[in-house]
Amino acid sequence: MTPQDLLRQLPAVDKLLNTDAAADLIAQYGRDNVVEMLRDILAELRAELLNGHEHIPDIVTLAAKHLSSDFTPTLRPVINATGIILHTNLGRALLSKAAQQAVFDIAGQYNTLEFNLESGKRGSRYLHAEDLLKTITGAEAALVVNNTAAALVLLLAALAQGKSVIVSRGQLVEIGGGFRIPEIMAQSGATLVEVGTTNRTRISDFTRAIDANTALLMRIHSSNFRQIGFVEQPELAELADAAHQKNLWLVDDVGSGAFLDTSAYGLAKEPLVQDSIRAGADLVAFSGDKLLGGPQAGILVGKKTIIEKLKQHPLARALRADKLCYAALGATLDHYRKNDAIQHIPLWQMIARPIADIQRTAQRWQTILGGEVITSESAVGGGSLPGDTLPTYVLALAVAAPDAFMAQLRAAELPIIARIAEGRILFDPRTVLAEQEEILITILKRLLAKA
Repeated sequence: MTPQDLLRQLPAVDKLLNTDAAADLIAQYGRDNVVEMLRDILAELRAELLNGHEHIPDIVTLAAKHLSSDFTPTLRPVINATGIILHTNLGRALLSKAAQQAVFDIAGQYNTLEFNLESGKRGSRYLHAEDLLKTITGAEAALVVNNTAAALVLLLAALAQGKSVIVSRGQLVEIGGGFRIPEIMAQSGATLVEVGTTNRTRISDFTRAIDANTALLMRIHSSNFRQIGFVEQPELAELADAAHQKNLWLVDDVGSGAFLDTSAYGLAKEPLVQDSIRAGADLVAFSGDKLLGGPQAGILVGKKTIIEKLKQHPLARALRADKLCYAALGATLDHYRKNDAIQHIPLWQMIARPIADIQRTAQRWQTILGGEVITSESAVGGGSLPGDTLPTYVLALAVAAPDAFMAQLRAAELPIIARIAEGRILFDPRTVLAEQEEILITILKRLLAKA
């Protein structure tokens, strides 16, 4: 059969659209998208037939496959079997059920984002989390923006533009995405003054550097790296005294924003926000979606006069948090106010999960899937508690081609993200949600049978 004969067998778009299968596609994706896809497929087939191909596939079925791929969102749920709790690439902190419900309720209904029910007039979005943050941290006031880098830019622009900020040289960190503290300061218009050495800085280094142009003293917690050995940094209370004697402010960037003692779970002790306030910090900056376990947010708590100044700065509007952030954050903070964060916030549930429970889950998977249950380590991740791990049990599966198998896991209907160690694929129950276990096992059974 000649190429021209094959071309004559190609159906017209109108004929394809009149099939029941095409009608289903139109209902799902819209007529214009289906028509465009059919035209594109027919154009490709014409070119292939003229180049010697002799097969004409089911065009509507092929269109359904392409449309499904095109309409699959790039932001998708996955199963995190890596054991990294705050996995930056996988969305960091998971929201509690209460926070999820709060987002759902606010997203689908008109709400009081900037409306005062008592007066019937315009209100302020800044109020929604402020009282909760004040209650939990002991601060006079609070402000929420869209992430911690934004919080730093705002506070530096509002409090130190054209002036200098003194920071220990050993605390000039680089945060995720290659953003560095000196560069953030430069963008805000503040001038960085480095004091001390990489490993040792004393309070005298700070006091000697203070001059008429100094606006702030600043401590930056090295949440994503750790210095050990011959190291020294002044205590926060010392910095507060030094700042206040010169009528300056002390800003403490504690990074991950812990409200609970991580050392109670065998981890290094992270600075607590409420401890920073008690030690005399005038302003404390921290993240909402790390050790707080809430939505992405940059949170500032501290003196009311400072917070009010930040709220009035033009950048505050550009960096403000939205209604979904406030909904999730409010519900998350409620867990701390009610002292049930360990029971309800996924981050803390995973950190506090008993090792025996993890072992039983891994053994249950082994009974169904085979492989071997071995000891391993989970990590908190997300730039928090660097080098610290939690003991865990994992299911180790040996497959002929681990990298190819990992690619199949990622291509599953609910992608599975695992890790490879010593040629075997490891699945850590600590970060697999209970409601995901059944589909995890179903996908693995299918892929192992195929392998």
